[in-house]
Parts: sequence; C-alpha cells; structure tokens
Amino acid sequence: MGVKFKSRSSKDGYRGRTAAEVKRVSKYHTHSIPLDMEDIERDYDKPIVEACIAAKTSLIVRVGMLELGAGTGSFRVREMMHRIAYPMGVHVRADVNLTDIEATCTDGVSRITEVVDLPTTGVNTERIWLLEHFADWLSVKCGQAGTYHTMTVVSRELVDNLDEPNVYAAARKAVKEVLAQDQEAAKALKDAVATAVHNEDEISQSRIDAAAIDTRTAAGLGTVGSTPRLDDSNDSGVASASAVAAVENSDSSAAGSATTESSATNQEPDSATGRPTSSDKSASPEPQATGGITVRQAHERLDLIERRKPLYSPLFSGFASAVACAAFVFLLGGGPYDMAGAFVGAGIGQWIRRQMLGRRINQFFATGVAVIIAALACVGTLRLVGIFDPVALKHDTAYIGAILFVIPGFPLVTGGLDIAKLDFPSGVQRITYAFSIILVATLGGWAVARMVMLNPQGFEPMNLSPWLMAGLRMIAAFCGVWGFSVLFNSPQRMALVAAVIGALTDTMRLEMQDLLHVPPEMAAFLGAFLAGMLATVWRSSVRHGLLPPHLGYPRISLTVPSIVIMVPGLYMYRAMFYLGQFNTLNALDWAFRAFMVIICLPIGLVTARVLTDRSWRYDV
Repeated sequence: MGVKFKSRSSKDGYRGRTAAEVKRVSKYHTHSIPLDMEDIERDYDKPIVEACIAAKTSLIVRVGMLELGAGTGSFRVREMMHRIAYPMGVHVRADVNLTDIEATCTDGVSRITEVVDLPTTGVNTERIWLLEHFADWLSVKCGQAGTYHTMTVVSRELVDNLDEPNVYAAARKAVKEVLAQDQEAAKALKDAVATAVHNEDEISQSRIDAAAIDTRTAAGLGTVGSTPRLDDSNDSGVASASAVAAVENSDSSAAGSATTESSATNQEPDSATGRPTSSDKSASPEPQATGGITVRQAHERLDLIERRKPLYSPLFSGFASAVACAAFVFLLGGGPYDMAGAFVGAGIGQWIRRQMLGRRINQFFATGVAVIIAALACVGTLRLVGIFDPVALKHDTAYIGAILFVIPGFPLVTGGLDIAKLDFPSGVQRITYAFSIILVATLGGWAVARMVMLNPQGFEPMNLSPWLMAGLRMIAAFCGVWGFSVLFNSPQRMALVAAVIGALTDTMRLEMQDLLHVPPEMAAFLGAFLAGMLATVWRSSVRHGLLPPHLGYPRISLTVPSIVIMVPGLYMYRAMFYLGQFNTLNALDWAFRAFMVIICLPIGLVTARVLTDRSWRYDV
C-alpha cells in the first residue's frame, strides 16, 4: 500500500524527516493506492473491526505486498492475507504473481478490489518472520487467538517494540519472565496441594488429583481437556478452594486468569496461552476498546516493518558472501587457492552489488556488473599470488565460485513450491526471473573468461581421507549456509539454525554421491527432503515447548538457505561456457544436468511438506 505523508502523532515513523526525504520516499510508492483516500482516511482512527471495507483492505493488501516483496511464494502471501483478514471479519480472494497482487475483499455487505504492484523483488527473511508475528499480534488485539505461537507474548513484544534497537533481546526477556511466572505458579500449586492433603486426610487420592487439575486450569497454566470435573461435594470443594487460595496468595500475577470465587487478581489473560498479558505484577492492564487497535496504529506498525533497515551493512554482507562462496568452492572440490580467489572476488562483488541495489539500480544491470567485477577480482588475486607461487596460475576454475553469490535460490525454490500448489502463473514467473538472473550471471562470467583467456576444466582432486573430507564438508556447509542466510537478511539465530540444517543435509548429500554412488539428482532430492523434515521438527519442538518460543522461525527461512548451497551453479556456468564456444552437445549435457538437480530440490521440500502438513496433503 502507499504511505500517508500527513502530520501524525509523535509516534509516527516520519517524524523528523525533511520534505526532500519524504518526496524521495513517496516517488517509490506510486505502485498502489495511497492511504489518504477519503474513505480510508475517514476511518483511520476507528477500531479495526468497526472500520469500513476500504480501511480493512488497506491493511490486508499492504501486508500481502510486504510479504511478496520479501521474496516468499504466492501461497504464503495468500495465507498471510487470510490470517490478517479473518479477525476483521473479511473474506479475501487474491491473485498473486511475482510483483503484483489483485485482491477482492468483502465483509458480507461491501466489496472492494485493489491491485498493487512492486517495482522490483528481493529476499528478506527477517521481514517474513516479523510479518508472521504481526499477524498474531493483530489477531490477539482483535480478540482472536494467535495461530503462529503458543505464547503470544513473543509476537506482542516484537511488534510493540519494533522501534527499539534491541527488540529481539526484549522479546527473549519477556518470554523468560513469563516462564519464570509459570514455574512460581507451579511451585505454589504443589505446595497448595500438599497443604490440602495434610488438612483433609479423608479426601481420596483421586479427588486430590482432580482438584490439582482444576487449580492449574484456574491459574491459567494449562487446559483440562477431556478430564472430568469434580462433583460439587463438600470435601472436594474444600480442597479445591484451599489450593486455589494458596496459589493466588502466593503469586496473583502468575494466576492471572483465575475465575474461581476466591480469585484475587484482575489481570486479563492472553487469549492464546491463558497467561497475563502484562509482565508487570503491580499494575493491571488497561481494558481495550472493541476492535483492540485502530487502523492507524496497525499501519504504524507496518511502517516500522517496511522501513526497517537491513540487519547487516554492505561491508558485512560482502564478508558473508566471501565466506559462503569460499565454502561453496570447497564443496565443489576446490582447494585453498581456489577458496582464496573466490573469497576475495565474492566479497568485492557482493559489496558492489549491495551499493548498487541500495541506490535502486536495475537488478539485471547490478548483477552483471557485480559478476564481472567479482570474476576479475578473483582472477587478479590468483595472478598476484602466482608471482610468488606459479601453481596458483593453474586454478582457472576458481572464478566460477566467485560469482555464485548471485544464484537466485529463493525464487527457484519458491517457484517450484508455487507450481506444487497449482499456482502456475506465479511459479512460472518466479522460475523465469531466476533463470534470467542466472543467464546474466553466466554471460558475465563467460565474458571475463574470454577476456583473460581462461579455460576452466574443473577442480583438481585433493585426495583427503573420507573421514577428514566429511568433517571439512560439514564445516564448509555450515559456513556456506550461514553466509547465504546473512545475504537473505536473516537474524543471527535464524541463520545459525539454518546453518546447522544445511551442514547435516549437504554433507549427507555429498557423502551419498561419493560413498554410495547415488546420482546427483537423487542426492539433491534426499538432501532437500531431509532439510524440510528437520525444519518441521524444529517448528514442532518450539510449539511443544521443547525449544524456546522465540526460536519459532518460518520453515521457508530455514529450508531455502539450507538448500541454496545445493544449487548446481558450476553445472549452469559450464553449460553457458560451452554454449559460448558453440559446443552444443556439451552445453546441452551440462544444462540438463543442472535442470535435473534444480527441479529435484523443490520436489524434496514439497514431499516433506505433504507428509507433515495437512494443508499441503489435501487440495482444499
């Protein structure tokens, strides 16, 4: 959606901006209807559920636009738009492509259709993650249960404190406080039950257990489920009342959702967890109006998400690219000289690319320039080293590794996932975009090879022991996936989780090829399948409390970075190199090798999702 540039409250994200800055930003928001339309502006300060359909649609479509601009697939964009629309009482029907959305929204009375399109596309896994939390935050504010986290305090703390520099630390601290309250309440519950047993000797053990379950439910620490409730007999009532009173007197904040007659607390519980919505034990939360928040407040949160700066500077991004490409070269079979050349070339190339994209230079032009500079820097580095050690002059293949940082792994994989969900327009567009970037990159590398008369014939074998090679591969895969995750703007904890998954899956893939002689296509499928299963296990562990709730990252933010390193960049470049020499047979051979590996990667992820996700298993 567009951005409203009128005066706002002191919390407005445009406070302190000069007129020139506002004008410069505004010209990049001409691809959608602005927010200062009369019908939207009229309900801008109304609670969301009471606003008109135009104001509600402005939120729904803007969230979809931000999700699409972060590089995710169309199925996730539609899912996110539905999650935003549901608590507002709106139904959405949307067509999503690579850079545009056409959405029709209705609330049962009125209907509106809006079209937005993006000037470009990119990847931002942090934004994907924050929008997941925004959807939960909005749902809870509108009186509905959250769907992303079992502890909505994570989403609340993240979204409410987006303008703080240490927002992630604040969210982790809030989670620890809530868990500490749970432990205190559990201890108080145990003491209360022990006291009840001591005072009421005649109560049977079964009724004590039932009283404890009722007390825990009243304290907001869990649900009873199908456990039958106690009869209204005097002796059980004494035990239950005693236990509840003991818990409340011990810590009224931890038992914030108690509803028994002896309840002494007035905190409102979180709708999804039953826990207090405030970590302050001395103050009660203010009652919220119908609809929770206004349209303005929701857009202000989206302003903060949209204008959030990249987590990493161009210099650090260049370093991450250097690490990723050096690791990539080792996994392809390169040695120390090849890795050194790729490290220098990829680092310089990515720094140049970030500088150009930051100035909104055309993506294809920026990619071509970055690839040429990276390849020349790699060749120059090896030629310089060759003055002291002539062996370095023989490493003609290293420059291919230096240009692999431009591989569009995200659109390649999400395009395949879209096709698996029968969204052919979006899937075909994403794959076409990815192959266009690959074509520009390989043409740039081929041009450098022709300029400096290179003849890449592959990497020389290093002849290491199988155990040593497996260990080094695991380290290289970890570093490579971490580097690509940084390029995708993943927070460090998210990047490290993806790196662990990538280290396991890519090492398994390469070892299967070497030891079991599994074809590269089948090994790629199995590697992607394992990555999808591990990401699902991680999410499930978070949901079941085995891992901290603030580590509940979207699957796509873990799976795609972990399998990008499996994309056969060397195959694709060799196909272009032979095509430039008009050696069509070899060009077709390497092109089809690359094609088979590429299509097996999303198929592996889709298989994992079908086996673990009902929404993927059935066509509904």
